Amino acid sequence: MSDAVLMVSVSGLRGLIGRSLTPDVAAGFAAAYGSWLREETGQAAPHVVFGRDSRPSGAMVEQAAVAGLTSVGCRVTTLGIVTTPSAAIMIEALGADGGMVATASHNPIAWNGLKPLTRDGVAPPPEQSKKIIERFEQKRYDYVDVESLQPCHHDDTTHAVHVERVLEHVDAEAIRRKKIKVVLDSVHGAGGPATAMLMEALGVELVHLYGETTGLFPHTPEPTAENLVGLCDAVKQHGADIGMAQDPDADRLALVDENGVYIGEEYTLALCAMHLFERQPGPAAANLSTSRMIDDLAQRAGHAVYRTPVGEANVAKKMRETSCVVGGEGNGGIIWPAIGYVRDSLAGAALVLELIATTGKPVSELVATIPAYQIVKDKLPIKPGMAEAAAKAVVERFTGEKIDRQDGVRVDLADGWVHVRPSNTEPIMRIIAEAGDRARADELIDTVRRAIS
Repeated sequence: MSDAVLMVSVSGLRGLIGRSLTPDVAAGFAAAYGSWLREETGQAAPHVVFGRDSRPSGAMVEQAAVAGLTSVGCRVTTLGIVTTPSAAIMIEALGADGGMVATASHNPIAWNGLKPLTRDGVAPPPEQSKKIIERFEQKRYDYVDVESLQPCHHDDTTHAVHVERVLEHVDAEAIRRKKIKVVLDSVHGAGGPATAMLMEALGVELVHLYGETTGLFPHTPEPTAENLVGLCDAVKQHGADIGMAQDPDADRLALVDENGVYIGEEYTLALCAMHLFERQPGPAAANLSTSRMIDDLAQRAGHAVYRTPVGEANVAKKMRETSCVVGGEGNGGIIWPAIGYVRDSLAGAALVLELIATTGKPVSELVATIPAYQIVKDKLPIKPGMAEAAAKAVVERFTGEKIDRQDGVRVDLADGWVHVRPSNTEPIMRIIAEAGDRARADELIDTVRRAIS
């Protein structure tokens, strides 16, 4: 991987600390966002909240970014180490005009990034992201003179505000009565304190793995099967009802059933959607790389599912446009509008706990009610021009099938689907396939690889 890799997209900015992401880069991106926010709001001193995950580079990135925001006239309130959805909630709680989070989500410890948020607590939609990126690339920063510099303040109420928001929308008493035991892996990320606070409020018996916010990840931080063997073992060891795993900024949630079997990230959205369709009928939205499980559940309940390009901003935008009751992405990102339009592991955890409590069924039994698929995720290093060439090759290979070109190429077949697209957050080409069995999903992956090569 080149030391010069700097990913700038609808998902914000990500880079390698000391290489592509330096203090001047962080300050510049923040200044571009702050300048855009002044233009967008028409305010001379827009209010921006700033949070960060627990990465060791977080303090450096925060200081540089806050300097960039302040330099263009923004008034900044720092939140400290908080989850990304918590920062989004604080925008509304503090009446701010926007927000920014220093995080690289599931990327390894060498990475960090900056994720901008709008007044509504969501990532800027593509047309707005483009304007921010253009300012950054062109270094169009609207610096202010000394008389217009604003003070910086700190707020330490974020965890409590987020937890209270979730508690307002779930049947906490039902969860308390059930006396559920949870093993939670917070991977030494930002989610530990707030999630522990939520679990205590819900009367959950909590076994907390890696709850301290050191940022020193005990294993590869992406909550996938190969990285959560320890969590699966802990669920069995402690006789827990469920295992939960967060990523470093706690906007993703993966699940392990009561038998210590990794269910995966795809089931987070499926289980939450199944529950919410019962509670509040309405449509759903999911990105093109998300399992067909949500389509099956929606069809069963008589609701529509809207598909979007990958990226939380794209899903949130479609949810707002179509008044969805639930949405998200197959990476464990549940978006529940009652809490906010950002992927939120605390909201996902509370919904799953409520589902267990109100149905009285163990996780494995709940999972068994959802049509089962096998999803396979593959990736290739990306080179200049590869994305367009790959898309063309895949379209030609699957001529006559249902093709969606919103984001790369998704091909829908009678017995499965395959999606090929460049990543927004890593210098790779993603290939994702789903079918009724692993052999067919692998076959779709191999077909795409051959077409691309």
